[in-house]
Amino acid sequence: MHHVPDLPPMNALEILRETVRILRCDPNTFTSILFLLICPVSAGLLSNAFLASSLNQALARRLILLCVTSGLPLTSFLTQLCHHLAGTIIASITCFPLLISLLVLARSSVSYAVACIYAGKKFLSEEFLTTYRRAWTRIVKTYLCTCLAISSCLILFLVLLIVVCNAFSILMYPPEIVVYPALLTMLVFSIAYAHTIVVCNLASVIAVLEESCGFHALLRSVNLIKGQTQVGLLIFLSSAIGLSLVEGLFEHRVKTLSYGDGSSRIWEGPLLVLMYSFVVLIDSMMSAVFYFTCRSSCVEVGTESGEEEEDLIGTELGDV
Repeated sequence: MHHVPDLPPMNALEILRETVRILRCDPNTFTSILFLLICPVSAGLLSNAFLASSLNQALARRLILLCVTSGLPLTSFLTQLCHHLAGTIIASITCFPLLISLLVLARSSVSYAVACIYAGKKFLSEEFLTTYRRAWTRIVKTYLCTCLAISSCLILFLVLLIVVCNAFSILMYPPEIVVYPALLTMLVFSIAYAHTIVVCNLASVIAVLEESCGFHALLRSVNLIKGQTQVGLLIFLSSAIGLSLVEGLFEHRVKTLSYGDGSSRIWEGPLLVLMYSFVVLIDSMMSAVFYFTCRSSCVEVGTESGEEEEDLIGTELGDV
């Protein structure tokens, strides 16, 4: 039985420092996860917008038409937003086999490796694969539930946006006025979406290290995150900014040929894929560290439940 110590509550910067410390403790394991599991997914997500440009354009046109008929003015911001949303939807759908296989495996291995470091135990691939096979059902079930939660949040936003814009259009407000309630709706959606992502990321860690799965893991995540929501949102914001910057660079430097003869794509493309993968790795590690900080600061109703949870994690990390 390997005891996993509780961590004191940390802010986002302290969690980042702790993540760097953990990365230095076992660089070989995390580097292997980066190149073998995360890089193929990153390459698929980044290059998919380039390969499926016709689908992106078709979906973007439909979204733009939907927004304009709802009363929104046709601006460059609206056009770019619809293209970005269309690209994200198409990439998520076409890369779903990669996401549910390699990305789920990568995030699970990162969570397990972080737990091993805290337990003072060496990460063994054979031991992890044995644990992963045993927990595969609940991990995949939790991932599907998180996909459903994120999709529901997006659909709810689109429906609410259309209803709000149509309501103001019916009241004979001009498009220049309709844009303001639309922006307010987008702000509310951004907050709800950020909270959803934080809860889903934590639930993915819970599915690996505990016996909870599916919607039970999401509920467990909501209970754990109480009092630590601001830290989770800062972690999400930093990761989102990093991923957006890399996506923008890939769009400008690789997908859109705006300079030279394009020969730099040969080395800039793989470099940006590596940068994107590294941000995903750090985000996964920070989510695992965030789980342990939330677990230590969460006030359990009974002492037996706390001892039972520690027992479950210890069993997962025990010698097979």
